[in-house]
Amino acid sequence: MLGSRHPGNHESPMPDRPIAARAAGLPARAKASNYPEPFARRVAGREKRPLGEAFGLTNFGVNLTRLAPGSESALRHAHRRQDEFVYVLEGTLTLVTNAGETVLTPGMCAGFRAGGGDAHHLVNRGAAEATYLEIGDRTKGDTVTYPDDDIAAGMDADGRWHFVHKDGTPY
Repeated sequence: MLGSRHPGNHESPMPDRPIAARAAGLPARAKASNYPEPFARRVAGREKRPLGEAFGLTNFGVNLTRLAPGSESALRHAHRRQDEFVYVLEGTLTLVTNAGETVLTPGMCAGFRAGGGDAHHLVNRGAAEATYLEIGDRTKGDTVTYPDDDIAAGMDADGRWHFVHKDGTPY
């Protein structure tokens, strides 16, 4: 991580936060997934580095995500209140949406507007790791639908996700 001082040795307005950092050097999330089993194992080959958190960002999140061969980015899902955007840096990923499948290669991007209903996720069907940026807002009160699985999610007032079966019973 680079220092928390501006050029010219001026103090950072947030001394506990860096001015800049190497993304790959920031720590990965300690917990790989918030999904309950049996869903958590489907994203076991995913590693997220929450870049925005290092700088104290609160309105949106940015993750540098590495996806191992055979892994999924998430369960196929759609957010009611949060926008999402992905940008592929390395490797080849398959984007699965309501419209079908699209191969994404480095330099390609995709976006999903809140409430659009286009359920989506990325799958690494290649032999090499893939790396991408995922950016999303943190609108409170979001809910998520998962059309392929018996799971639904809602965000509480503190920004924590809670998962239930589609009939409302908790996991």
